[in-house]
Amino acid sequence: MPTFHDPLADAAEASEALRGLARASRTFDNPADTYAVFGDMTAVVRSLRQVLDQLANAHLTHRDRAHDDHGGHAAGADSALAAADELHQAGTLLDQVHDRLDAAFGHSGRIAWHPGPDLTEEPLSETAARRWVSVVFLQGEDADEVLDLIDREGTGAAIEHLKGFDYGDETTAAALENGYVYDEPPAGPLDHVVADGDYTLTWNAGMGHVSLLRVHLVPPDPSLADATAARSREATNPLPAADRRPPLPQSVRTSPGAEKDWFAGPARATTSVRRGLSL
Repeated sequence: MPTFHDPLADAAEASEALRGLARASRTFDNPADTYAVFGDMTAVVRSLRQVLDQLANAHLTHRDRAHDDHGGHAAGADSALAAADELHQAGTLLDQVHDRLDAAFGHSGRIAWHPGPDLTEEPLSETAARRWVSVVFLQGEDADEVLDLIDREGTGAAIEHLKGFDYGDETTAAALENGYVYDEPPAGPLDHVVADGDYTLTWNAGMGHVSLLRVHLVPPDPSLADATAARSREATNPLPAADRRPPLPQSVRTSPGAEKDWFAGPARATTSVRRGLSL
């Protein structure tokens, strides 16, 4: 719990809390929860801006007590002044962070999140396997244009722009031929990933690359499906033990009259007794 009077203890607690949030926010089971986190993070940035100003003021207020490691007051005072200046610069940058965060907060507030797919239904793997094919991968100057678009208009605009590289079956065939097919969208630990319907956008501003992938459903192998169905029928309708005979040799099955049982009696009734012929 915050002390509201001990900056050392409260700073340590804030650092630990943000470290925990960084780990916990790697996944959101309910995307609507991001709206509440947005609100809290906006408050965090405002408080951090205040902390930076107060750290700068502390350096200016106590400049007369500042010395360097050799006891020089002039050098220590200059360092205190420089530190205060850098802190004020950092606070100015945080103002920009707050404005960006507030804008994102507004966009998020206009989203109506729909329920996700019912995972209790028949697994997709039994009907079709889900894969992702690469639509386009951009880096360098080509990626910078899309990264700027993400900053200005959001990921939705970037996805719509990159959809222009998708030529349907032609794109799928090229991805299959060149091996650009993945079980999961490929993304590094620092990449951002956003899904929009059948499309998945990944980007990394620091590394300077952007990628768009599309879902590709692979139909099941008919031979495997037939074998599975045959095993299912055998399991549900097993033959009586007396009727489970081994298959006849090929020579017998293909020879004329092989279907006739020469040692069977005439077909009079179901209770007739089979008798062997003698000379």
